[in-house]
Amino acid sequence: MGMTRLRACTLAFTGLVALGAGPASAADASSAGASSAGAAAPSAQYTVQDLGTLGGTSSTATAIDDRTVVGSSQTSGDPAEHAFAYDLRRHTMTDLGTLGGSSQATGVAGNFVVGTSDLGNGGPTHGFAYDLRTHHLADLGTLGGSTTTVTGLSGHTVVGTSSLPGDQVSHAFAYDLRTDTMTDLGSLAGATGGSTAAAVSGAIVVGDSSLPNAPGTHGFAYDLRTGTMTDLGTLGGTSSTANDVSGSVVVGQSRTAGNGYSGYAYDLRTGTRTDLGFHLLTGELVSGNTAVGGDSELSTTFDLTTHATRTVGPGSGVTQVDQISGNLMVGDDFAPNSLAFLARVDTGDFTYLPALGGLNSSAAQVNCDGVVAGSAALAPAAPVNANGPFHAVVWVPRKA
Repeated sequence: MGMTRLRACTLAFTGLVALGAGPASAADASSAGASSAGAAAPSAQYTVQDLGTLGGTSSTATAIDDRTVVGSSQTSGDPAEHAFAYDLRRHTMTDLGTLGGSSQATGVAGNFVVGTSDLGNGGPTHGFAYDLRTHHLADLGTLGGSTTTVTGLSGHTVVGTSSLPGDQVSHAFAYDLRTDTMTDLGSLAGATGGSTAAAVSGAIVVGDSSLPNAPGTHGFAYDLRTGTMTDLGTLGGTSSTANDVSGSVVVGQSRTAGNGYSGYAYDLRTGTRTDLGFHLLTGELVSGNTAVGGDSELSTTFDLTTHATRTVGPGSGVTQVDQISGNLMVGDDFAPNSLAFLARVDTGDFTYLPALGGLNSSAAQVNCDGVVAGSAALAPAAPVNANGPFHAVVWVPRKA
């Protein structure tokens, strides 16, 4: 799932033109992707731009907003992995450092980059926030235990999971970057129960929590304005999860009355729970009125207003959507090779995204300008190999 909640995007890529020849051109990679996966030629074309590394062999991009790409890169000599921020306007990559060991950036919103770093020598991991204005790397700390992980960022709110004193129980937390305060979100089972945070949108945090005097978990939604946690219940079964939130709509997975599994959507304003069906069984994501998920093979969109569904992509191989933002989705199609793609919710248009001379690529997030961040393989050093090292990249749409 996407770390940074982007504003809703409705982009219309029309009149796109073919790009010039060359190993990084969209024309070359589009035909290669279509040949590998048996799909028709894409309706949109993209150029791929290599963001480079921090001096090491490989790098990968994990998140993007309108001006910054973040991820992680090996450093010179490949001894360690460091989080980076790449300025899309200045075309510069900044090493964000670490809290003692290696670090990975997983989200960006405006001036703040968030991620996770270990403390060195195989020690525990802590969440971090890096201020791009002051170049200050801050340790987010813990709820009294030894470890935190970061899973979401929306505006000035970071969410994740932290161990409590003694490291026997973990709770979801929300960290306010303006006040540098961490709030324990508790659990549905009280102070002694466990919980994890999956995502945040505005003032709503969602995740999973243990239950009082019962096995399994239920998805929850926590309102930071009121300090209240809502049990999202199930589709008739014993357990559920909450994976993503957009506005007042939460999506996740639930056991059904027949002891099966299904995706669901829950509207916090009305208390309405919608069964999304078994085609949205895993990896549920939501943006506006559209939910998307998979059944371990194909991904499917679900219109929460009309309940209409649409298969994402060519319907062959294994398709995984990693982010939905407004009208756009990005992810990977394994058919059988991993190929990054961008798809439109409204028309179903599906575009394979090129590598850097190698075969494979992977998409992570898309911003409101239609720029996609991810990683792509360089050309291999030997012809017997399909790929060289992977580098962080952005794919930029070509407009007429």
